[in-house]
Amino acid sequence: PVAAVDAFHAALAKGDTRAALDLLAEDVLIFESGAVERSRAEYASHHLAADAAFSAAVRRTVVSRTHGEAGNAAWVTSVETVVGTYRGRAINNRSVETMLLRRVVGQWRIVHIHWSSKDLVTK
Repeated sequence: PVAAVDAFHAALAKGDTRAALDLLAEDVLIFESGAVERSRAEYASHHLAADAAFSAAVRRTVVSRTHGEAGNAAWVTSVETVVGTYRGRAINNRSVETMLLRRVVGQWRIVHIHWSSKDLVTK
């Protein structure tokens, strides 16, 4: 499951949206900034391109991560720092992420993503 999450982020950062989508279940449910996308197709038509552009512009550093499995279900939770410049704006965030995964024909697919972030104030 961790490898699938890492591959998803790597695909976004490379702009390989096809590879990113291949790691999502058809019925993926994505929560981000108060918005909800209820399928892979909906994500592809709404936020995928912007998420790829953002991921290409910033550097993610995992601060902590937990994960586990139970049968064909798994979870990966991550806390990251996200630093860079996107659309002319300096980014210095703490991001928290929960991904739930399901084993489909021997491959892990992401079925739920919950992203939240907060600007880090530097003194």
